[in-house]
Amino acid sequence: MSDPKDNKGKAPEAPKAEDAPGNKLSTKAVEALLESNAALKNELAGMDKDKAAEALRKMDIAELLTGLAVGGKNQKDMASYKFWQTQPVPRFDEAANDAGGPIKIIDPEKVSKTPDTLIEGFEWATLDLTNDDELQELWDLLTYHYVEDDNAMFRFRYSKSFLHWALMSPGWKKEWHVGVRATKSKKLVASICGVPTEVRVRDQKIKVTEINFLCIHKKLRSKRLTPVLIKEITRRCYLSGIYQAVYTAGVVLPTPVSSCRYYHRPLDWLKLYEIGFSHLPRGSTKARQITKNHLPSTTSTPGLRAMEAKDVNAVQDLLERYSKRFALNQAFTREEVEHWLLHKEEAGKEQVVWSYVVEDAETHKITDFVSFYNLESTVIQHPKHDNVRAAYLYYYGTETAFTQDQKALKERLLMLMNDALILAKKAKFDVFNALTLHDNPLFLEQLKFGAGDGQLHYYLYNYRTAPVPGGVNDKNLPDEKKMGGVGIVML
Repeated sequence: MSDPKDNKGKAPEAPKAEDAPGNKLSTKAVEALLESNAALKNELAGMDKDKAAEALRKMDIAELLTGLAVGGKNQKDMASYKFWQTQPVPRFDEAANDAGGPIKIIDPEKVSKTPDTLIEGFEWATLDLTNDDELQELWDLLTYHYVEDDNAMFRFRYSKSFLHWALMSPGWKKEWHVGVRATKSKKLVASICGVPTEVRVRDQKIKVTEINFLCIHKKLRSKRLTPVLIKEITRRCYLSGIYQAVYTAGVVLPTPVSSCRYYHRPLDWLKLYEIGFSHLPRGSTKARQITKNHLPSTTSTPGLRAMEAKDVNAVQDLLERYSKRFALNQAFTREEVEHWLLHKEEAGKEQVVWSYVVEDAETHKITDFVSFYNLESTVIQHPKHDNVRAAYLYYYGTETAFTQDQKALKERLLMLMNDALILAKKAKFDVFNALTLHDNPLFLEQLKFGAGDGQLHYYLYNYRTAPVPGGVNDKNLPDEKKMGGVGIVML
């Protein structure tokens, strides 16, 4: 089980040319790899198939697996490919098959009751996130050593409230919050975490662990801790009777079940320009860009209001029906809807999630809902700005989806999402991020979201199913014909 965003692991040692894994890929395997990664396919689109296959065969594994660029963007971030060959994950050259199922049947009696020994000087730890000191330790590790962009300009800055929200969802298990400490100083130097949930894969409901927060102290990136952490969280999950996992990564590992693309909608364009997040298009001016990204001051959806505790049952009903329209989706219990979507005011805690419902004035029925969550990034060494507040589109649903009228659905989502942008702007967010999952291709471009350079690849551990659409076409652009695949949002 890997983690999403551990984008800063040690580079694999370069293989010899004759050992390049591309040399072992058949033409069919190369085609399958390209089909699973629109960004890589788009980059090779100018070549004929044979030349593209030849280019792939000449790449070393680090380049091949990054998938974002043949030039090797993120290649130093790869865990060793050899490790993944030992894991129950689909191979690149497997034939796609809609009939899903576990890759390996786990015998709980054969699961080790003790963890593998760590390298000398380090020891395993189980984090207690109800303890303020240990929560602070995890916050410190993530704040200074977690994901940065490729130019080291931005780094995720999770709030402590966010960590409680993300890691203490219904059914959470303390033993799935795994740490590594230095034996002498007891300093926390690595982490990997999971929370339990259920997902549906083509209507097959399975219990899974959502894996997140794989982070290793920068000074220990050469110690090859990533595979050891993955094996340990896997062992702990197996002991709890959970044999599958879901995770995301910005790099291509064996083998994505889907790939989505990030889109960004500026809310404070000038600030984003000043910190280097947004660029001034050729021939435009700052004033023109500010005007272009201006939003109305008031929302336009009748009956739109903040979600309240009394709405939980209605939202769960709508979310479940809406989610089942997608091949890969999360099955939410009432308790999970309350945890993930309902903001509860607590002294000393920052707000993490914003959720809104639309209540019909006559029937008082909840017809729509929309939510987004807060994930700030530190702006590294900038003279004027030290953070960027990013709202991430989370879950939403609308009764209009069940009319079978795509035009009506598009119109409804354009209004609902434009209101979400207005509400995020009022909440002092600088940018609104969304992926090409759910029905997002219906509104991203019209609402002036700009294409990001990042892909997010979705993975299932110890589960095999044919790839599902990620909302993008062969040119890596939002495509209404490529919807219906990904209906799960990973933090």
